[in-house]
Amino acid sequence: MTDAAHIAERYIAAWNETDAQRRQRLLAETWTPDATYVDPLQRGVGLDQISAMIGAVHDRFPGFTFTLAGEPNGYGDYVRFSWGLGPAGADAPIKGSDVAMLDGGRLRSIIGFLDQVPG
Repeated sequence: MTDAAHIAERYIAAWNETDAQRRQRLLAETWTPDATYVDPLQRGVGLDQISAMIGAVHDRFPGFTFTLAGEPNGYGDYVRFSWGLGPAGADAPIKGSDVAMLDGGRLRSIIGFLDQVPG
């Protein structure tokens, strides 16, 4: 199995990239072309849709960044990790956990869960 921490760090890097062209390159390096992402608020298929979703998060929460919370772990072709989204240096008001399915060490499918969302 590919190192869970490395996979999670690359995933978070893509979500933190605000430049659309650099984000697209990161996605192409770390995700399969037909990757899927789903959480309670959004769904995307393919790198273009996933990049657009990430851009929408940046538009909605300007200046917020994703950080890993705890230690990522995995088994076989699956990786699980938790994250926070918020302003730098502050407790993240939004928290979640994701489960990723890999294909050859690249992200193929992500299921996201929102663990804490402000009212």
